[in-house]
Amino acid sequence: MVAENLCWIGVDWGSSHLRAWALDVRGKVLARGGSERGMLSLTPDEYENALLNVIDGWLPDTGRREVLVCGMAGARQGWREAAYLPVPTHLDALARSAVIPPCQDPRLRVRLLPGLCQTTPGHFDVMRGEETQLAGLIADDPDVSGFVCLPGTHAKWARLEKGAVIHFTTFLTGELFALLAHRSVLRHSLNHGPASEGLADPGCRQAFITAVRESLASPGRFSASLFGLRAADLLDANLPVGEGRHAHLAARLSGLVIGLELAGMRLPDPDAVPVGPVTLIGDAALCERYALALEAVGYASHCLDGEHAVLDGLALAHRTLAHQPLAE
Repeated sequence: MVAENLCWIGVDWGSSHLRAWALDVRGKVLARGGSERGMLSLTPDEYENALLNVIDGWLPDTGRREVLVCGMAGARQGWREAAYLPVPTHLDALARSAVIPPCQDPRLRVRLLPGLCQTTPGHFDVMRGEETQLAGLIADDPDVSGFVCLPGTHAKWARLEKGAVIHFTTFLTGELFALLAHRSVLRHSLNHGPASEGLADPGCRQAFITAVRESLASPGRFSASLFGLRAADLLDANLPVGEGRHAHLAARLSGLVIGLELAGMRLPDPDAVPVGPVTLIGDAALCERYALALEAVGYASHCLDGEHAVLDGLALAHRTLAHQPLAE
């Protein structure tokens, strides 16, 4: 059934993982595959075999199969560089700058989508992979506008106007949390609690909200607030005991780093300027945490699944290329 209805293949190739989908003509997922052969573990001449190890069963006996790839395979250290497009860039333009890497297998026709870059002095920035998730937003609404946040190890915030990315900022929030929780003095107090862990416990939830508001109100005290976590673990008799204590402090740390991110974004005052809902794209648990942080400081939001967004973005690029095929 997969081979009979399969039209093209979409791939999201990150630094550490490869995800692939067999898709029909309407973009419906017929099968999924993946591996841990990300960009960091590959040399340029290894990409084709790494891809074939995942999708070989989806390829035809004769003819070519279209494979559309976003992410780090198009990085300078990847399969072949798909140069960054400078913002402002309309998201339907991504496919027009796709590049074709060398392939030995005659059944493959691979195209690598570009990332986006920002070259304003003092605001240099890059993204590769997230732009395809953003493109998923314009699949149904070509003129979409507003703020979009993609939480993660390196959280991205983008400002969209009528389907174009006009500005974006990257925050090392997830990486900062991991470094503080695992590598700093705070590791003795947090027991390595993950940032994406739920906030079902009311005490943890309130600790998170309070920390978000503290960082947003006084970002200059961020470092002092961090050490305050360690001091509270040693001195605060009102904290829970055992694992509840670790969870409480981890929730507070998460709130501090996300609050610092919101402070850096300098979003318009929601009481003075209508901002509109912030669109959150990514892991459901992490998006839920960001939604809570935004709600705590007066902003509405709505969440989109990361896989759904990247598939919509790849499908948009596939439709564009179907009408404007690239030359070899």
